[in-house]
Amino acid sequence: MPKNCIHSLIGPNGSGKTTTVNMITGVLPVSDGTIFYGDTQISGKPFFQIARLGIGRTFQNLKLFSSMSVLENLEMGAFCKKYSKAELDRHVEEVYELFPRLKERARQLAGTLSGGEQQMLAMGRALMSHPTLLMLDEPSMGLAPILVEQIFDIIKEINRQGVTILLIEQNANLALRAADYGYVLE
Repeated sequence: MPKNCIHSLIGPNGSGKTTTVNMITGVLPVSDGTIFYGDTQISGKPFFQIARLGIGRTFQNLKLFSSMSVLENLEMGAFCKKYSKAELDRHVEEVYELFPRLKERARQLAGTLSGGEQQMLAMGRALMSHPTLLMLDEPSMGLAPILVEQIFDIIKEINRQGVTILLIEQNANLALRAADYGYVLE
């Protein structure tokens, strides 16, 4: 997979898009074959070790810590890194630059955010570990069209900052318009 590009993985429900991401990130075991990230074999490694290699992800159902604040959720995104307090604060500010709404809501409980704000928080949390590969699972799901445009503009900005994106989407038109490369599962 070429680096510093946006790759879209599209296909109908049940085609294996999320399963693929779950196997890459160690959430599900690989049933056959081997997964490499660069020259490093990652199949069979636990999630936190894969994250330390520079792979970040969001989940289709977001998996936010709803009873924790926006800031606490962001800090959880850096759990696999050993940041100093100053580094952690700097990374939080970088996320706030991309998602100013999160800064406004820093002390608010994640479970009380709107759907668009929750999607922003999920993406921000994934960015806290400074991934070189960011996998986004259905970032447009359930969002109003205006929010979808904003999310996709932010995805393009993250990519411009040097992060390779793997975008998992059911909305093929939207996904392929944003992508440098497209892959179809059926």
